[in-house]
Amino acid sequence: MYNDRNSIILNMIPDITPEELMYVNNLTKEYNSDQLQQFALIFRTKRKDPQTILLTCLLGLVCFAGIHRFLIGQIGMGILFLLTGGLCLIGTIVDAINHKKLAFEYNQEMIAESIALIRMQNNMRS
Repeated sequence: MYNDRNSIILNMIPDITPEELMYVNNLTKEYNSDQLQQFALIFRTKRKDPQTILLTCLLGLVCFAGIHRFLIGQIGMGILFLLTGGLCLIGTIVDAINHKKLAFEYNQEMIAESIALIRMQNNMRS
């Protein structure tokens, strides 16, 4: 069962991390293959890759700090990083180290949003 589910998700989101895959599997246990494909289509558009977060964070060391915070929807922190030079580069370095955690937390929110959209669509069809 999980192999079928994993293959659907991995085919549609090939760069998903193992942590995200486990999280998705736990939250979409009751989904059939059509619902799972629909979920994967929605989540794929919302998801942020940890490498993208890392690259934009490292860009803050040489150019504009805080771009990665804007990407993950933390506008206030993005502005703070931009105005303070990444909190004097210390915040940028910490975020570079924790880029996977930042991306995973953001992606958890997007998983929840995607599931809510699927539920709304299913309720409208019923």
